[in-house]
Amino acid sequence: MTQPLLIIAAGGTGGHMFPAQALAEVMLARGWRVKLSTDARGARYTGGFPDAVEIDQIASATFARGGLVQKALVPLRLAGGVAKAALRMLSDRPAAVVGFGGYPTIPALAAATLLRKPRMIHEQNGVLGRVNEVFCKRVDRIACGTWPTALPEGVDGYHVGNPVRASVLERQGAGYIPPGDYPMQLLVMGGSQGARILSDVVPPAIAALPMEMLRNIRVSHQARDEDAERVSTYYAENGIDADVQPFFNDVPRRMSEAQLVISRSGASTIADLTVIGRPSILIPFAAAAGDHQAANAHGLVEAEAAIMIREDAANPESLAQYIEMVLSNPSAATQMSLSALRLGKPEAAEDLADMVQSLATPQGDAA
Repeated sequence: MTQPLLIIAAGGTGGHMFPAQALAEVMLARGWRVKLSTDARGARYTGGFPDAVEIDQIASATFARGGLVQKALVPLRLAGGVAKAALRMLSDRPAAVVGFGGYPTIPALAAATLLRKPRMIHEQNGVLGRVNEVFCKRVDRIACGTWPTALPEGVDGYHVGNPVRASVLERQGAGYIPPGDYPMQLLVMGGSQGARILSDVVPPAIAALPMEMLRNIRVSHQARDEDAERVSTYYAENGIDADVQPFFNDVPRRMSEAQLVISRSGASTIADLTVIGRPSILIPFAAAAGDHQAANAHGLVEAEAAIMIREDAANPESLAQYIEMVLSNPSAATQMSLSALRLGKPEAAEDLADMVQSLATPQGDAA
């Protein structure tokens, strides 16, 4: 019997690509074929996808970037991308199409709408992204990673959680080593693309820690390409053992080994923190649409699993105090780790896969 085809459409950030990868892993295990529809930017984040996933690059566009000429060409580029996606769907018919957000998902979702293919979206955050907001009334189902998710009146969502990759599930509930007078790991992440404010604030905050604590600290710091050299130099000049890279391919390992995570509060990061179970200091991206990163962080803060610092209040002095507070209190740090773990939804990828198969029925029966 022919294997059913799932087309996953996802944009060019880890926040979109990681849950898409998690779904792909489960659907392949269930006997489906999987194609990923993205653009050249999104293709840079596909290194962790299983080899069996066919990467289908289709150009898209957004009005949010570029000058007047580029913006004037957006409709033409989108039309070309939609036509290309539709032709490919006609030649290799999908049983279902799932969009994870980001403008690279527009061609596949628009083509699926025109061809009336079973389709759904997954929204990772508590506020719909721009593309998901456009398609939320044009799809058959909406899966929500954060609950509650703000949806338009008359639109229903289903809470499945944010799927995490197999590499994260392998570290599910990994034993937490509380901070103490021995080597301690700090993981600093600004999302898949780094964050300027973390590169500005975190290194001097760590350098301000008491020497008896600082001598034990090892730092993994994810920084933008343009910030990496100065961040690495700062750590070196202050005698801090640090690994500074623009992107970590082994975040699950680094997170499971960390005594503390300092990070933005993107939905995928929150999912990883709660499945692995680690204490964190979260600095939400202030310009995030609908302030959704702050909304993402609230659940951890309310459960006393995380400390949240608003971006306009983030400075080396205050951050140093919070870092010292966590690392000097092993029992409290352990309790934060356990509280984070209780919020995890490790079954999210399986639940989302169930939704996909139900959506694709009777095609899904072939799986």
